[in-house]
Amino acid sequence: MPLNQIPLPRHRLETALRPLIDDEPPAPPPPPRPPSVSLPIRTVCRIAQKITAEMVMITGSRMLERRDRRRMLCHVRQIAMYACHTALQLTQQDIAGGFGRHRSTVAHACMVVEQRRDDAAFDDFVSAIERTVVSVFRFPEVSAHE
Repeated sequence: MPLNQIPLPRHRLETALRPLIDDEPPAPPPPPRPPSVSLPIRTVCRIAQKITAEMVMITGSRMLERRDRRRMLCHVRQIAMYACHTALQLTQQDIAGGFGRHRSTVAHACMVVEQRRDDAAFDDFVSAIERTVVSVFRFPEVSAHE
């Protein structure tokens, strides 16, 4: 029996002909997901914080008093939270969970960093951190998180 005369089950025939029968174009494929989506938010936040800490250590002094070290760690965490929110477009709730803090703490950190960006040198520094975080966690063609 020739191949064109073999009877096909009705559902297979309808499935095969559906693209020819339907007037609607097929739905576009979902956009590609950035690599950070596959990582736990906590890991993304820790990496962003380590990037920020390393960049602070490159630009600043390594010999700090205990009080100054605590203050520096607080600033590093605030900048990392800000970079996660602005560069990676994570929600403040997700960032809070990633850093083990409350959402209001993330909101405060973003406000503090945004106010400090009036200083040109600090603005350049934060911009460099944002570019670095984006280059670590994203493909260039991806425009938004999730």
